[in-house]
Amino acid sequence: MTTSDRLDIPSDRDEASSQTPGAAAVDVVSANRKVVRKATVAGSVGSFVEWYDYGIYGLLVTYLAINIMGEAEAGGLFLTNVGFLVSFVARPFGSVICGFLGDRLGRKSLLAALLVLISAATAAIGLIPSHAAIGVAAPVLLVLLRVLQGFSAGGEVAGAMSFVGEYAPDARRNYMMSFIAVGSFVALMFGSAFSAVLITTLGDDSMTSWAWRVPFLLAVPLGYVGFYIRRRLEETPHFKALREQNTVVRNPLREAFTNRRHLKAIVLTIFLPALNGPGYYLLFVYMPTYLKTSLGEHNFSMLRALTVTAVSLVAIVMCIPLMARLSDRIGRKPVLAGSAVAMAAVSYPMFRLITTGEFGLACIGTVVLAIAFSGHAAVVHTMLAEMFPTTVRYSAYSIGFSLSTIIFGGSAPLVMTELIESTGSNLVPAFASIITALITLVTVAFLRETKGQPLAAR
Repeated sequence: MTTSDRLDIPSDRDEASSQTPGAAAVDVVSANRKVVRKATVAGSVGSFVEWYDYGIYGLLVTYLAINIMGEAEAGGLFLTNVGFLVSFVARPFGSVICGFLGDRLGRKSLLAALLVLISAATAAIGLIPSHAAIGVAAPVLLVLLRVLQGFSAGGEVAGAMSFVGEYAPDARRNYMMSFIAVGSFVALMFGSAFSAVLITTLGDDSMTSWAWRVPFLLAVPLGYVGFYIRRRLEETPHFKALREQNTVVRNPLREAFTNRRHLKAIVLTIFLPALNGPGYYLLFVYMPTYLKTSLGEHNFSMLRALTVTAVSLVAIVMCIPLMARLSDRIGRKPVLAGSAVAMAAVSYPMFRLITTGEFGLACIGTVVLAIAFSGHAAVVHTMLAEMFPTTVRYSAYSIGFSLSTIIFGGSAPLVMTELIESTGSNLVPAFASIITALITLVTVAFLRETKGQPLAAR
């Protein structure tokens, strides 16, 4: 990458210096600390809303099986997990369309619209009549709404990360971007805590009957707050620079798929987040269902299962900013590799603790796993955003990551449930974690270090 291929955006160390001459320069001093903080808050709040909406499905999957599929036994749980997978199949379509629009028209307005879409779809899930009332139409409606959620999520991750990354100074980019990841885990923590409060105050019978709908309906006010915050921000300085220079790519998808450098980066984007599937979807989204249904005589109640998950979420929320700061100091690759090695090393013994059915040991197991995974969660999206230039960042990044989530993430609850039933081993998630950690570790070897470097323009 030559100097002429990059936007000249000074880092914090250069904020007092004069701007490099030329029309291609972008003055990051104008995007001062206050504006950068506002962009980070907007990205984080939006991430919270998106992933609360998206994650609440996984947290309440047993209630959905009873009410929408008509039974909580293996068949109903299987179909509900199919509904979980369907949204991931829809994500690449959202990635292609939203990525094209984001790289062609800009990030801000599109991200605000995506927030409205997923919030509306989530609230609508809470309004679906039960299977007893409308029969097969209930699961059909659920699948259609999950498609809308998946479409929205397909455009959200890369868009939000690109948005904050294009505001953040080079020297602290990972730290600023890490709060988007924090937002997603806080959303799951809030969903777990809120669901636990409902179960405690209303009882499991009320939760099964009608109260399961409340967390979904909460998406309406949360979505409004996120939309309001995102609409008040301006377009990123990097994308505005492309407009001013008249260098916005006419067809970013064609550019991404006809450029050998971009194609290589897309392939790396598929395999680098392999650990994200077991790390995110198994440890935090699927974990309550796993604890309630997959431990045989050691099964937890839903309340205790949600509490175990909430404890691990607190741990990872505390660790992510620390890992991001470390990455800004020593580099992306060492932190990603260290996290992969840690997950490969601790997955089996920690899942052994979890499967004892002892509440305290389960908390220890999930907390250790959360700490091991935090390095990956903190760094992976910053690394992915830095691999692509501004001209195709939104589209190429979102397509690669969406394909990764289909392969390694979206199928996780369904595959884990079926494998546990067919093998009789409740340690299957541990082996999935080890395998994907090794895939991520191998992929890291093919990466170029990007710490502290300015984002490429084209």
